[in-house]
Amino acid sequence: MKPNWTRVVISTLCGTCLIGLLVKWIHRVRADSLILKARNRRETNLLQAEEVVRDYNDSHPGAYGCLIHSLSARQLTLSLKEGSLVPEDVLFSYMTKALEANKRLNCCTEIMMESLNHSKSMDSYKDGLLYGVPVSIKDNVGCKGYDSTCGLLCRLNQPALEDSVIVEVLRRQGAIPFVKTNVPQSLMSYECSNPIYGTCVNPHNPKKTPGGSSGGEGALIKGGGSLLGIGTDIGGSIRIPCSFSGICGLKPTCNRLSTKGISSSVKGQTSVKTSVGPMARDVDSLALCMQALLSDHMFTLDPTVPPIPFNTEVYQSSKPLRIGYYENDGYQHPSPSMLRGVREVKALLERAGHTFVAFKPLKMEYAMNDLIIKAFFSDGSSTLLKLVQNWPIIEYIRETIDEWKRCDLDVLLCPVIGPAFNHNYSAKLVCALSSTLLFNLLSFPAGVVPVSSVTPADEILLKQFKGNFQDLWDREFVQAVKGGEGLPVAVQCVALPWQEELCLRFMKEVETLLTCH
Repeated sequence: MKPNWTRVVISTLCGTCLIGLLVKWIHRVRADSLILKARNRRETNLLQAEEVVRDYNDSHPGAYGCLIHSLSARQLTLSLKEGSLVPEDVLFSYMTKALEANKRLNCCTEIMMESLNHSKSMDSYKDGLLYGVPVSIKDNVGCKGYDSTCGLLCRLNQPALEDSVIVEVLRRQGAIPFVKTNVPQSLMSYECSNPIYGTCVNPHNPKKTPGGSSGGEGALIKGGGSLLGIGTDIGGSIRIPCSFSGICGLKPTCNRLSTKGISSSVKGQTSVKTSVGPMARDVDSLALCMQALLSDHMFTLDPTVPPIPFNTEVYQSSKPLRIGYYENDGYQHPSPSMLRGVREVKALLERAGHTFVAFKPLKMEYAMNDLIIKAFFSDGSSTLLKLVQNWPIIEYIRETIDEWKRCDLDVLLCPVIGPAFNHNYSAKLVCALSSTLLFNLLSFPAGVVPVSSVTPADEILLKQFKGNFQDLWDREFVQAVKGGEGLPVAVQCVALPWQEELCLRFMKEVETLLTCH
């Protein structure tokens, strides 16, 4: 009897499909199990922290909570060293706020419970520049005994065997790392959502994202649950959350701070490298953190980091600055509110005696399309690197520095992406990252300072927004930022490589002028 080949083929195909469906189902069940266990573990951790905090607060009714939360990092450390405050009270005060903020914002992944014991035995760290300061830590920054998931299921249940260099130096300087914060899946997004811990929301408006990938950090700090945090930045991942949530942050020159012990989801991507940097409510706290980290201890632990200590003289200088300036990089037109922010800051700085010089970013389409986006989203950059062998990137950096020197600039003032996006638009608008990505490519230190809020007039102007190209992405950008009234408006401050102190000095100038205005 001859076989019925039609039936054979159909049976084979159906069998293959059923096996495929079964495999997918098994993976789905396993993933659901991992997620459930991770969420249950976090819930247990948070409930345990709440119980301990509640017991402490009940037995210490006069723990100066309002006073503690009004202090900058520098003021807090001085009060602790003088003895008017004690580290334990400070830690429990911030842990209380962190737990409250997490309920609203979903910004924390785990409370580091051993920090409670650490706060009781701080005397040997009293000389540290960050003595007694609670510090929040982004998920991918290694802390001994804790996962660095990068928002990925495959990274669960793989606790770090030792602290990253940054965390070890923070501890040596008297800081108390006490909580890890939420990130987007794979870190390669400026949303803040992953399948393990869910979606983090903006502290000003839950319909908005806090940005990414250091989105949990930005939300927690603005939400009052942290004074100082550590983030990472490969395309704006510190600066975007700072812009969206309304805090200060610094992306240093690549390798000014050690990246040893920092996890990444795209290890083959080497043309644009990660920077580690601080996030805080004020610029001076950023400067204090940089001063503490740029220590002999870090240079010893990671000899690949140039041993350049913090230059306090540059940070504290009052010399008038020669400031480069642009409103539009030619690739992504800023929103009306962010454009207004830059113009208002420029006017304040001019009145304060600083000089402005027009500056135009070089070949932005080439930089974004060929040097950045292809590197990020190709096969680990191998194809790109075979084609360019890294010299066009180096050549582009040199051309930009040459133009900077021709204009005789000290620093640069320019827009940063914002205001905060509505959820689920980040993946559609990689092009909108040009304002931050450029300085990752160049490896220039760049910081963000909040300067204003979105006004009703800004929202009216947004309805007339055309962008640079009047294309689909310009129209999507309008949808992403609309409904932003009351959200933070920020500006970006930039300096040449290895001049973090000058960048921070410029940021401080902006912050001070706005406070006095």
